[in-house]
Amino acid sequence: MVNESLATGDSVKGKVVDIKKFGAFLELENGEEGFVHISKISKKYVREISSFLKIGDEVQGKVIGRTKDGKYEISLKDFDEEKEDTGKSHNFEKRLNQYLKDSEKKISEYKKHLDKKKNTRRR
Repeated sequence: MVNESLATGDSVKGKVVDIKKFGAFLELENGEEGFVHISKISKKYVREISSFLKIGDEVQGKVIGRTKDGKYEISLKDFDEEKEDTGKSHNFEKRLNQYLKDSEKKISEYKKHLDKKKNTRRR
């Protein structure tokens, strides 16, 4: 993936190459530079970046733009939310499908019960 351009919203992998008080610098898998601002590292409060990231860590994030100096601006917390949302929607779909199957079964049983009642009254 060398020198492939990334767009806002793309998922990207990178390696932490430097940490400052305000964020972390990444070497992206395509060879370009990325930057993660301290506010984009985690949904939790980040007092010390070193509590969340170390130099050499492999991370996955989401491209949210470009910095003034041309680096890709990356969000780690938005990538985590995307993964959670995907999992939540998958679980919701599974539960919804099960509910629909159960409902169809109950409706079918209820109709059979009504038919039996009608047949016993006619005799």
